[in-house]
Amino acid sequence: MCTTCGCGNDSHSHHSHPHHHHHDNGDGQVGERVSLEADILGENNRHAAYLRGFFAGRDISAYNIVSSPGSGKTTLLEALIGRIGAEKVAVIEGDQHTDNDAQRITSHGVKAVQINTANGCHLDAHMVIHAVEELNPAPSTVLFIENVGNLVCPALFDLGEKERIVVISVTEGDDKPLKYPYMFAGSQICVINKIDLLPYVDSSIERLRGNLMKINPNLHIFEVSATKDTGIDALAAYLSSAR
Repeated sequence: MCTTCGCGNDSHSHHSHPHHHHHDNGDGQVGERVSLEADILGENNRHAAYLRGFFAGRDISAYNIVSSPGSGKTTLLEALIGRIGAEKVAVIEGDQHTDNDAQRITSHGVKAVQINTANGCHLDAHMVIHAVEELNPAPSTVLFIENVGNLVCPALFDLGEKERIVVISVTEGDDKPLKYPYMFAGSQICVINKIDLLPYVDSSIERLRGNLMKINPNLHIFEVSATKDTGIDALAAYLSSAR
């Protein structure tokens, strides 16, 4: 079991590149546990550094998309593909089970690879390396890495991305940044999704923005409705200009 998040990394697997991580913390003392956690994150960061160099060498803009389950990450990706162009996009999908999201993405003519983590609650850089090897994204591609739905554990793991995009839907409540500060503090872009549902939920954009600024005043915030195609142009333009 992985001591950094307790997610059971020993069962993490890629659908065509199975690999296993054995992080047995046993009954060791606190000092041993901290050392093991440092080793795990240190190894991940070395893999992330490799990915960052690979992406830079191919002029690939990689974005790590994180959120709670059901915030609309995949629907947002589908909307962005329509703006950026399928031929310019590649996607790595992370989920515990099924390849449902990868099938949705490939139906748009986009190259996609699914990573299934079984009982694991996040992607790590080693998994992404295997996925990138299979995906073989073309130079100057925009690569979206859709992480497992979780606002805690993915915050710890650098995937070599250019920027991290955290997605929050208005249905989740406007205090979510205060409950999960590390994810929002470590992200560069925040997408507030499902704004078409604001009349039906007890959430305030003003309160949500205020809480986001308390945690990370440097966040670039975009208000969108992926299903209604609202606000997607502004987000796509920002991602394009960031290249």
